Amino acid sequence: MNFEFAKDLLAIREILGITQSELALQLKVQQITISRNELKETLASTKLMEKVYSYAFDKRINLGKLKEMMWNERIDIDHKLLFHGAKSSIEGAIDLTKGRINNDFGQGFYLGEQYAQAISFISGYDNSCVYYIDFDCSNLKGKKYNVDQEWMLTIAYYRGTLNRYNSHPMIDNLIKDSRDCDYIIAPIADNRMFSIINSFIEGEITDEQCKHCLAATNLGYQYVLISGKAIKNAKLVERTYVSDSERKYYKNIRSSNALLGDDKVKLSRRQYRGKGLYIDEIFK
Repeated sequence: MNFEFAKDLLAIREILGITQSELALQLKVQQITISRNELKETLASTKLMEKVYSYAFDKRINLGKLKEMMWNERIDIDHKLLFHGAKSSIEGAIDLTKGRINNDFGQGFYLGEQYAQAISFISGYDNSCVYYIDFDCSNLKGKKYNVDQEWMLTIAYYRGTLNRYNSHPMIDNLIKDSRDCDYIIAPIADNRMFSIINSFIEGEITDEQCKHCLAATNLGYQYVLISGKAIKNAKLVERTYVSDSERKYYKNIRSSNALLGDDKVKLSRRQYRGKGLYIDEIFK
């Protein structure tokens, strides 16, 4: 899927109220270059796209967020607009088998609920982009997790840290429940959050401490498509270019939020010390 560059050029000029010549002057390119790209008479180079999108973002035009608003206004009532941050691009159709097995809920296609959420996870990659997905939830079976013991243990299992408890019947139930559906809705657990879960698995903190520490680092919810039926109900509707300026902006926000979250984790560890169960008590 290509970027909607011609449409975006027009949108930027419309918002700023400038002509092709004025935009060309700002970007230090020829007016004919802008004209040909708006008319789709040529394929834009990465260099030109970077110039245009960085210029727009520096002018406080957040096209990604604007598109999110526009798509949400016209999406069907029983559908959900979701986002996938890609390090480069999606080649061909969505393929479940390309996902890593040791993700939060095993192999699947992972999506975020918000544009900003998706971009924050790929802000460190130069050629990254964000895909908008129209997901038809009707006639599908979903399972929702919250920040609780079941969620923590399920993530720990799929990330390979519960091996010493694999013979316990609770593990069989965790696996069955996490696969008896077409898609999963669950809190996002990045590597920073997983280190907290690992502290629980290693017996350093209780499940109650872990739960409150994880709630302090809230990253929002993700959708994980795990069945072929769910994949068929997911339609790629747009791909957005992410400029250097935008990546830096969201990277800084994530760093700031991480520092605040770390402080809240320290307070939660102390406040809920001794409350709840340790891992060996759960699997006794």
